[in-house]
Amino acid sequence: MYPLVKELAAGGIPVTVTCRVLKLARQPYYRWLAHPISDSELAEAYLANALFDAHHDDPEFGYRLLADEARAAGHTGCDRTVWRICADNGWWSAFGKKRGRNGKKPGPPAHDDLVKRDFTATGPNQLWLTDITEHWTDEGKLYECAIKDVWSNRIVGYSISDRMKSKIAVDALNMAVARRGSVAGCIVHSDRGSQFRSRKFLAALRRHQLKGSMGQLASAGDNAAMESFFALLQKNVLNRQRWHTRHDLRIAIVTWTERTYHRRRRQQRLGRLTPIEFETIMTTPALQAA
Repeated sequence: MYPLVKELAAGGIPVTVTCRVLKLARQPYYRWLAHPISDSELAEAYLANALFDAHHDDPEFGYRLLADEARAAGHTGCDRTVWRICADNGWWSAFGKKRGRNGKKPGPPAHDDLVKRDFTATGPNQLWLTDITEHWTDEGKLYECAIKDVWSNRIVGYSISDRMKSKIAVDALNMAVARRGSVAGCIVHSDRGSQFRSRKFLAALRRHQLKGSMGQLASAGDNAAMESFFALLQKNVLNRQRWHTRHDLRIAIVTWTERTYHRRRRQQRLGRLTPIEFETIMTTPALQAA
């Protein structure tokens, strides 16, 4: 109401009259007029900005995890304050109970579908596919984000973590770029997971001059070529035994990917060659010609 009193006073209506009509005390109004925004309100605004950034990057986080992210960014606030801010703005966990009649709608795609289920490429670094899988251990879940070059079916980048945050997708992308070198113009196709729609991942795509692409909602076929790799991983590693620690499973995933899948598993589509053999044979003549 105080901005209204100020506006009416500028129009010639005395503050005394306005406060009497609105049943407001004048002293608090004058204190607000001297300091329209208190230090506590400013601190809460900065806290709300930090919570919004954390929620946008990881929509599955509840208010307690959002509070941890805000504190890590240097903002203070008790869990009750964080809950109030999140409740007022509707920043609920994507895995939480639905609120409202229809619950939370899925987020829009960050990119158009540039692939249209055509998982072919005539050379390296033309089309990459990426996705995230998870598996239970006795210590909790372990997540892997992998990136596959459809030309040779080689896993050019991957990241393994105990938390499914946007960082896992960014780390996998950075690894792929570091391995492949010049990748400008390459299409990176994914599903509509929040990690691939996060600002950090989109910024990484722009930084490396990559083109983003996303399939349709709830359509596994739009990323089937990537799902086939995870199906092999599930059959050959994840489901082979009960994993007691995340460290053991992490080592098993890396070992199978680098030793078995890349160097020992021959693929019909590659002419019965392994991904490493295929890339070696197909790239050497080009280098010699250059």
